Amino acid sequence: MSKTRIVFVHGLDGFGAAAWPAQHLLAGRYDALFLKRSGFDAFAEPTATNFFTDARIVADALGAGGHVVAHAQGAIAAMMAAVEHPHLVRSLTLVEPALTSLTAELPATMAYREHLEPLFARRAELSDEDFAREYYRLTAAPGGAGSGGYRSGVSGTVGAGSGRTVIGSAQGLESIGRVSARLRLQSPSWEAPLHIVPGVPTLVLTGGWEPLYEEVADYLATTGARHVVSRGGHRPQDTEEGAGIIGSFIAETQSRVTGGQLRG
Repeated sequence: MSKTRIVFVHGLDGFGAAAWPAQHLLAGRYDALFLKRSGFDAFAEPTATNFFTDARIVADALGAGGHVVAHAQGAIAAMMAAVEHPHLVRSLTLVEPALTSLTAELPATMAYREHLEPLFARRAELSDEDFAREYYRLTAAPGGAGSGGYRSGVSGTVGAGSGRTVIGSAQGLESIGRVSARLRLQSPSWEAPLHIVPGVPTLVLTGGWEPLYEEVADYLATTGARHVVSRGGHRPQDTEEGAGIIGSFIAETQSRVTGGQLRG
């Protein structure tokens, strides 16, 4: 009997299996696929965000169907895939989801956009490293585990000189040039063409520390999602508690599928 599939969709702080260190254990019970969104690669040149390409990557990875777990900006592709192919998505887990186009008129989201929009408006005038340096400055959070660069999902340092590295990314060490070039090419989350997912069991996991993500989570809860707070900064999925919450939700939903209560 084949294993049930789980598709993991990363944010900005790494890609592939390296972005999900605490979820590797699930690979023993499930067919776990750790994706790379468009423009994220260890060797190819970074490319601009393509929301539709990313959603297609998720849908293709689902094959005949399975569960989707997404972090931060990765939640955009996950939701778009679920809206387009709800019959393929058995459950949707969104960790600190950057779904700001859904909450565009709410206060924390409006403040976030007003804070960052001027930077995106002039990014063509900036070098990759200047853009990244300013982005990290604008999105800096107080010190603490998981808090560095919280809105981008990347913790680390950006300085002059292409020989330096960014430290603290879930991907490990990567050159400043690559990380900065990729970051400047990313579309802001408020431009994503999002809609609410109909009929898909959804868990929203947040760290309970940043109003932006709590606002998004509270909005999704009004549409039927389950919102759980687990302390762990911007990456609650890395903690034992957070990883357990994700695993339990998937197991619970899968048991309902097996029992015939949900689509198979």
